[in-house]
Amino acid sequence: MDLFANNYVRIILSTVAVYLFLIIAIRLFGKKELAQLSVFDLVFILLISNVVQNAMTGPDTTLSGGLTGAAALFIVNYILKFLEFRFPFFSKAIQGESVMLIFKGKVNRANLDKAKITMDELIEAIREHGVTTIEEVDLAVFEVDGNISVLSDQFKRKTSRRRKARKLISKNE
Repeated sequence: MDLFANNYVRIILSTVAVYLFLIIAIRLFGKKELAQLSVFDLVFILLISNVVQNAMTGPDTTLSGGLTGAAALFIVNYILKFLEFRFPFFSKAIQGESVMLIFKGKVNRANLDKAKITMDELIEAIREHGVTTIEEVDLAVFEVDGNISVLSDQFKRKTSRRRKARKLISKNE
């Protein structure tokens, strides 16, 4: 029975160690990969999951060994999310901060380098938001989840037109 219990403790400790390692590695190597997966990134993630699987459960490939590892992941993830919510400095340490890339049509090249984003990737992101040129962008922010948020004057006009249309419709009803 003692050997049985130690095996589960080993699975829990190994699983938690791998989980924390992966969080730190993703934080160090950049969050861009989270939102903008290329074929290389997808293959990389699949291979990483295969490589660390044996490190977490070792020779125990039983259902109970897998469930023990999964339970450890759920519990540690819940604890980290709680700490992140409760303590803003912890969230900042784990996820980092948003980075302003464009302000009033001007690219902040230092922040672009800091976020490891190329001009081509930035231009692609603003086009995905329906904006044709950088000069039209009021604000572009590289968010903590790896996405790029884009706000433009054109977006504001569209929103204000919708509001005016809604006001006209509600007056006529």
